[in-house]
Amino acid sequence: MLYHLFQLMEDSGLPGARLMDYITFRAGMSFTLALIIALVFGRTIIHRLQKLQVGEVVRNLGLEGQMKKTGTPTMGGVIIIFAILVPCLLVGNLTNIYMILMLVATIWMGAIGFLDDYRKLKYHNKDGLKGKYKVTGQVGLGLLVGVTMWLSPSIVMSENMEVINATSHETEIIHSMTMIKSPQTTIPFVKNNNFNYEWLTDWISDPALAHTLGWIVFVCVVIFVVTAVSNGANLTDGLDGLAAGTSAIIAVALAIMAYLGGNVIYSGYLNIMYIPGSEELVVYAGAFVGALVGFLWYNAFPAQVFMGDTGSLTIGGILAVFAILIRKELLIPLLCLIFFIEDISVILQVAYFKFTKKKYGVGRRIFKMTPLHHHFQKCGDSSVKCLVNFPKNPIPESKIVVRFWIVGILLATLTFVTLKIR
Repeated sequence: MLYHLFQLMEDSGLPGARLMDYITFRAGMSFTLALIIALVFGRTIIHRLQKLQVGEVVRNLGLEGQMKKTGTPTMGGVIIIFAILVPCLLVGNLTNIYMILMLVATIWMGAIGFLDDYRKLKYHNKDGLKGKYKVTGQVGLGLLVGVTMWLSPSIVMSENMEVINATSHETEIIHSMTMIKSPQTTIPFVKNNNFNYEWLTDWISDPALAHTLGWIVFVCVVIFVVTAVSNGANLTDGLDGLAAGTSAIIAVALAIMAYLGGNVIYSGYLNIMYIPGSEELVVYAGAFVGALVGFLWYNAFPAQVFMGDTGSLTIGGILAVFAILIRKELLIPLLCLIFFIEDISVILQVAYFKFTKKKYGVGRRIFKMTPLHHHFQKCGDSSVKCLVNFPKNPIPESKIVVRFWIVGILLATLTFVTLKIR
């Protein structure tokens, strides 16, 4: 709203009227506003949740200090969502298709998470919304984002190309002056690192059909990424500050990528595709990071509030859609490796338990407990049959969280490194 108001006042001669034209200024404003909103209104929301007796239902898993968390207010994800939406509505360009999609993704996933938390609290159990309904919602968001990117005339890109300078004989990166609509993305380690999903269907003789099928493959990838990252963030939300801190690190990395990809000079230097209009995502990312940092004020160990599925499903969906919009979804396996490891640890644990129970009559485990962060909390016991039984002594929760943050920073750094290693 303020952005559009300042746009109207540009010719008025009012000092500072053109500040809203600068992405960095508006990103800084959105970060600051989100942080202040989360800090100021967060306490009020926590008190309101306490009065409503919206307390976490905790199962006794034999972890140190776990049962002390019983009754801690949950559904704190509303703090994050509120702190994102207000700054974006104030300083964001609400006519930008990328900003619109991010706001839709925030509200969409927030609604799914809210329903999940509401059912858990209503029926006083950990079941919540049935898995098939959550997955349906995630698939629906992925379908909406993928089809919009396919059909919207506002979402285009400029291919990066290497040319040899006739005078200096040096290789230069240029971007095509023609904006195209293509299901392309960025891949690491490869020179001219654009991957076109249409290459998977170029064996079809009909070019129009191959183009359409290429976009359909892209939409399927979008659906998978949204579902996987959203569920990964949900599983990671098991320790105080773990999901929020890890997500903030990932969000900063994605914000930098959005800024670089939306700038024709920087995208040329990194030899990545130029996506006009995507720089507006930096404003959203500023609000997102500010909201997460502000939420950490109350969620850091010992937590005064939990984000619940209202927060974890939302931040996972946000990170997935953000990466897709800047065509960096194939970098997610590295950037969001913590989420995927949490996902995979649960899948492997369940599969191995069922296999060994069928084969030996007694189920065995790979890890002491999953998701993986709980494995480090559990004391090593020789009587428990699991393949990975170390560390023998449990690690304090706060130390596990900080170590996961450090790993997240390392993964974010490596993600940028892959863009220059070719």
